[in-house]
Amino acid sequence: MNVDKAKKRIEKQIKKGFKGYPLVSLAYFGKTPNTATEVVVTFTLEEGAEPQTQKLVSENDAREDETIQSVLVKTIERTNANTVTEVAGVSLIS
Repeated sequence: MNVDKAKKRIEKQIKKGFKGYPLVSLAYFGKTPNTATEVVVTFTLEEGAEPQTQKLVSENDAREDETIQSVLVKTIERTNANTVTEVAGVSLIS
């Protein structure tokens, strides 16, 4: 899937706001605020349930990595997520 198309599909889901569970949350991490080399995907099936996490790592910016963005879209689709959230910006890895 084209990286721009994947990013648009993810952004569309995020803009919907909270619609209940299941919930997928995306957080980007990197050594600088301009480059995200890791994405942590958190899946929560229902309120109070133990969240499941998965970390995806890229040598370059994960936000521009076609494979990672496609995996994120497929994860959202396969989990039937009603809500998708994203932590703004890139959190620094210490």
